[in-house]
Amino acid sequence: MEKDKKKPKGLALGAVFQTINTDIESKSIPYQPNTVSLIAIQNIEVNPYQPRNEFNAEQLQELANSIQQHGLIQPITVRHLGGENFQLISGERRLRACRLAKIEQVPAFIRTANDEQMIEMALIENIQRQDLDPIEVAITYSRLKEECKLTDEVLSDRVGKKRSTVTNYMGLLKLPYDIQEGLRANLLSMGHARALIGLHDFALQSALYKEIITKGLSVRQVEELAAGYGKPKERKEAAPKLPQEYQAVQKRLVSALGAKVALKVDDKGKGQITVNFNDTEELNRLLELMEKDA
Repeated sequence: MEKDKKKPKGLALGAVFQTINTDIESKSIPYQPNTVSLIAIQNIEVNPYQPRNEFNAEQLQELANSIQQHGLIQPITVRHLGGENFQLISGERRLRACRLAKIEQVPAFIRTANDEQMIEMALIENIQRQDLDPIEVAITYSRLKEECKLTDEVLSDRVGKKRSTVTNYMGLLKLPYDIQEGLRANLLSMGHARALIGLHDFALQSALYKEIITKGLSVRQVEELAAGYGKPKERKEAAPKLPQEYQAVQKRLVSALGAKVALKVDDKGKGQITVNFNDTEELNRLLELMEKDA
């Protein structure tokens, strides 16, 4: 009787893990690990961890036509499940093209891999594609980190990128959906996106994103606007309340002069009177009043 296997954490992945037999009985296998063999295409099942879901039909057909003429130059990678059965690790695009080309056998590099290694190899192969948009890269980094339980430092080593680069990409997943779609559509750059991430406010991020699209803002302009949004507004200190007896004096001055008057007094009784005027005509009127009283 086999020993009970520990169930992996996580519902979605756990459900998939339990459907795959990861035991490889090397004694009864005619296929040797770390070698390339010709394998019947009908005996190869797809990779359940394949991160790539969309394949360009026209490009796939072009590859199929090339394979019909020249054969499959780069072998796919598989793991042995027992007997004649294999599971694809990487190379799904090539495998699909071979099926289109009606190829019966394909060269395959056979590897020994458990589920976690399967995930990692599939994701690493995906990240090496040249046509990924920034969000696809971010999702792949995030999956590698979470599903393979990698630290940021180990992750950066595995993908051959600086730690700051990996962190910047994963930060894109914190942006609102409309901005992520804008990145996919190449409506804004990574520089724009990094400036928006610093706002930490969905409403402000979306508002500034719309300005980027409508006004064609540069990265520098967005950085300056984002920095301005992030500064707390300066609050004006409220003027100390005027004692009641001085309020009465201020009212008398307003009444006598027919103008706005501000009276300020400190604790020692020292202060100042400010008389406002709107134009030269009003100034002359005030001067006449003062001269008359003099």
